[in-house]
Amino acid sequence: MENDIRLRRIHFRAWHRGTREADMMIGGFFNRYGAKWSEAELQWFERLLDEDDVDVMAWAIGTQPVPETYAGAQMDAMQELDFIEMPG
Repeated sequence: MENDIRLRRIHFRAWHRGTREADMMIGGFFNRYGAKWSEAELQWFERLLDEDDVDVMAWAIGTQPVPETYAGAQMDAMQELDFIEMPG
C-alpha cells in the first residue's frame, strides 16, 4: 500500500512539471522505466525530480554536463530519449 502511494506520487510529480516538454521527457521516462526500478533507482529519480526542469532536460539532451550525482545507467537511459511519444 505504501509503495503504491509512493509510486503514484512520483508519477504525478513526473507528469506535472510545468511545461509540456518537461512532462513528456520526465514523465515519459518514468512511464517507460519506473516499474522496473530498484529502491536505489527510485531514490535517484526522486532526487532528480527536485532539480529544475531546464537542468534535467539539458542533461538529457546533452547540452550541459551531467553532475556526478546523476551520472550512470539511469541517466544514460534518459539520454536515449526513446521513451518520448510525439503527439500526432
